[in-house]
Amino acid sequence: MQLRRVPPDEIDLSDVEFWKAPRDHRESAFKTLRDEDPVRFFEERTFAHFPKGPGYFALTRHEDIWQVSRNPQVFCSGKGSNIGDLPPEINDFFGSMIDMDDPRHFRLRTIVSRGFTPREVARVERYVRDTAARIVDGVLERHGRGGHFDAVAEIAGPFPLQIICQMMGIPPEDESRIFEWTNTILGAGDPDFGGTYDALFAAGLGMFEYAQALGEDRRARPRDDITSVLMGAEVDGERLSAAEFGSFFILLVVAGNETTRNAISHGLLALTQHPGERERWWADFAGHARTAVEEIVRWATPVIHFRRTATRDARVGGVEVREGQKVVLFYCSGNRDERVYADPYRFDVARPLQPPQVGFGAGGPHFCLGANLARREIEVVFDEIRRRMPTLRVTGGPAYLESAFINGIKRLPAAIA
Repeated sequence: MQLRRVPPDEIDLSDVEFWKAPRDHRESAFKTLRDEDPVRFFEERTFAHFPKGPGYFALTRHEDIWQVSRNPQVFCSGKGSNIGDLPPEINDFFGSMIDMDDPRHFRLRTIVSRGFTPREVARVERYVRDTAARIVDGVLERHGRGGHFDAVAEIAGPFPLQIICQMMGIPPEDESRIFEWTNTILGAGDPDFGGTYDALFAAGLGMFEYAQALGEDRRARPRDDITSVLMGAEVDGERLSAAEFGSFFILLVVAGNETTRNAISHGLLALTQHPGERERWWADFAGHARTAVEEIVRWATPVIHFRRTATRDARVGGVEVREGQKVVLFYCSGNRDERVYADPYRFDVARPLQPPQVGFGAGGPHFCLGANLARREIEVVFDEIRRRMPTLRVTGGPAYLESAFINGIKRLPAAIA
């Protein structure tokens, strides 16, 4: 990738056009910020019904992102995790535990963690293996050697979606509806997925109501699924309300589907663009699996940023941040920080695990609850590809999601050579 210095006064992270620009321009701009203005203030722009906010500091270095993530007493999540404040009418169903602080956050996370015990994760392992095999079976049956297909539609998209649906006890006939809702929620700015506030509102409300009904059904008639575990879990005499489950359901299903889907999509692309690294991994899959998965997440950084709000005056990267001001953690930039990673623009399946990538967050109470499940899904699906269609290649340019929040790939042409 050819990087160039972008004059700082030409960089506006709040401008939607910035996120539509070529990838090398985006990377060049973030490198300029890391080198010259790593904690820079940006004005906010208006979007649909979202009120224009007071602006935010963009954190672009790994060290500063790590510092803020691990200091929730000074940089809280309870005032919002999006750059813009959510309108009241959608905050009820999008305001999940990622927008909470302790003790409320601790209570909710403690309850929902009951669905991610070793026993539950061991049960999910069967889903992951079976689903990966079934996905690859379908691709081989439909296309075989030489057939062309969309790797997002046929591998990266359905794989994590089907696992999440199986985990939560969502009937197969509802999978397409869940898929459409998640696309609309995280692709709100992309015309392919609605691209309007009304579409975002309808998708959020639809998923919230669906989740409430599912949760109430499982509380009354438990089954062998994680929804039943969550609705029956009790901590200090408290259980999840239907509304709390509805918000968590949106978080889990949307995050569990979209982020893993995009990590897999970017991984397929990276392994095609770097055939030496693919051969290196295929030659010793188990030996490189752990580092390769972390490198795929670093390389992809599916979630571009999250926000925190200062609870008191503080300094970040030598810059004074006042109480009430927003700081935005740009994980996409932290994962390319030359101060931390040797040759960060090189895809390396054996890259050392330390220092850690920040694609799942950067530690602290809001570190991704589903990180281990996502890691396992990525490893298993690439193992299935390696064993059964090792010559799978991306054959054309990806269609990227138009988003400042999700580093998504909508379509990815591929073939089995």
